[in-house]
Amino acid sequence: MVVGRNTQTFPHMGSNHFKRLRNLNKNQLGGVIFGCTSTTMKECLAKQLFGLPAHHFSYVKNIEPGLPLFLLDYSERKLYGIYEAASSGKMGIDSYAWTTDGSDRTKYPAQVQVRLRLQCQALTELQFKPIIIDNYYGQSHFWFELDHSQASKLISKLSSLAVAPGTFVLPKYPKSMGVVKKEESGLDDFFNSHDSISSSTPSDNSMFFTENNSQSDEKELIFMKLKELALQHEFPDVSTSDDVELEREKSGDDLAALEKGNSGSSSDSFDYPSVIAQLCKEIDELKTFKQEQYVKIGSLEKKMAEAEQEIHRLQNLCMKLESVSDTAPGISGYETQLDSPAEVDFNLKESILIVGGYDGASWSSALHSFSPSYDVLRSLKPMSSVRSYTSVASFNGELFVFGGGTGSMWYDTVESYNVANDEWTHRPSLSKGKGSLAGAALNGKIYAVGGGNGVDCFPDVEMLDLSVGRWISARSMLEKRFALAAAELNGALYAVGGYDGFDYLKSAERFDPREHTWTKIKSMDSKRGCLSLVAMNEKLYALGGYDGTTMVPTIEIYDPRLGMWMAGEPMSQARGYSAAAVLQDSIYVIGGVQADEDIVDKVEVYKEGQGWESTNLRAVGKRCFASAIVLGED
Repeated sequence: MVVGRNTQTFPHMGSNHFKRLRNLNKNQLGGVIFGCTSTTMKECLAKQLFGLPAHHFSYVKNIEPGLPLFLLDYSERKLYGIYEAASSGKMGIDSYAWTTDGSDRTKYPAQVQVRLRLQCQALTELQFKPIIIDNYYGQSHFWFELDHSQASKLISKLSSLAVAPGTFVLPKYPKSMGVVKKEESGLDDFFNSHDSISSSTPSDNSMFFTENNSQSDEKELIFMKLKELALQHEFPDVSTSDDVELEREKSGDDLAALEKGNSGSSSDSFDYPSVIAQLCKEIDELKTFKQEQYVKIGSLEKKMAEAEQEIHRLQNLCMKLESVSDTAPGISGYETQLDSPAEVDFNLKESILIVGGYDGASWSSALHSFSPSYDVLRSLKPMSSVRSYTSVASFNGELFVFGGGTGSMWYDTVESYNVANDEWTHRPSLSKGKGSLAGAALNGKIYAVGGGNGVDCFPDVEMLDLSVGRWISARSMLEKRFALAAAELNGALYAVGGYDGFDYLKSAERFDPREHTWTKIKSMDSKRGCLSLVAMNEKLYALGGYDGTTMVPTIEIYDPRLGMWMAGEPMSQARGYSAAAVLQDSIYVIGGVQADEDIVDKVEVYKEGQGWESTNLRAVGKRCFASAIVLGED
């Protein structure tokens, strides 16, 4: 999408322009570059929507969810990523996007909904042009369609420039709305210390890729310049747009110097057949060198993949050997891979599923099975994207994950995990992107409750009816609730605590599906947001959270037969944004954030009549903003 005068990637070329589309089919398409300007990038990211003029729909229609996408800022000639498609490519998802006041039809109707896969520093044209040089049909014009090889190389290059995740706050929304005053929150230092995005150390794989390509970078750039000279000769004047002239001004000195070095002047350089022949020879040599490097890199990447498989095989062997030797519970503390879906199913019967989250360094797309009995964390197939602040529900033996995001981008996407085949399936999307919502399964339906989008807190309730195949608006709650908790108990849905845009709440309400109404129940004694809520032994347990001033370790227990909350024994560790689940008549509270902003690495366990126990379980490690659940039998 581009708004403004800049049209350099699709200038007015008439029918000749369409000959310059690559027209890759769906199987060949490995990624797509979309465009914006510095002034329109904000709308692209806020709406999570990219767009192009209508004639680009010939390949935008081939975009499917999960396809890598990139965003080019024409104003700065920088490429941003890594994004991925959250929908199929369609015409007119937002018919009024990128217009001055929303009254005109968009000029960029070939659109796709997007989400952020990995936040990276932008690539300059000098960095990304060598990767897609074969797409250039003029000095500054190139095709947007990327094949799989080009997309993979862009992803590798951007991944080596990945930046640390942005702020995580308690919660982020109140700060962005200007509601939580610094003098009231007591968390000024916490907010300020997480408000910047800085470069992080690249992963081993990223560093490996960079080092192996460093020697070829110089020759790649020379090859790029030589091809530009040839293109100038072949396409002397493909466009007269202002932006092309600006680009030529930016790179004119470098090009002139290179041309002068070859023959004294750019006009003379193409007057002598011998110079042209020499250039062609050098280009052929550089192409050969480039191909050799690609072969070497491919071989090394294959060896790395084989090494990773061997590591996982050895981890499996260690797990089995320790199991055979009857290793005592709480000793192992490692992560391993599973051999088969049958083993997955067996282990899940005595395990807690942990979904996504943040470990202090990166946002996670992982799904883990945590076995407290053996202190073992097993990796299952990851989700399609990183996901925190999300909600989960167990339905028909599957795990449903909906909403959430990274604290700066919020998803409307929904996916489910099937234990039998260790596979994820895309499900119908929510009506809008939202995070820090709550949910539960009730009477054959899945409910998504409350949440927010960084600006507004929602009272909304949506219901997924798989027989209909979409989310349906249900009766809204009596109050707006962001960072709330919800649980099902005795055929009713309970929503507890949260933040309404002005204050943290102690109130609670119950939804009766038979009457299709929400009813207020007795309020808790303390305000709580970012809390956890579980149901055990016919009671609800509200665990920890943030009271508007600090994280608390306290718990309150609701008995629906008495219609009142009772104070329970507090946890040893104050925490909010923890994950909690009930396994074998015990409540497990995992991770979270402390009042001093540290991420908790302790697991506490509560058993009725025995109180809380702070365990030595260490397999999970540091984790916050994650979700936890034990799959039911349904």
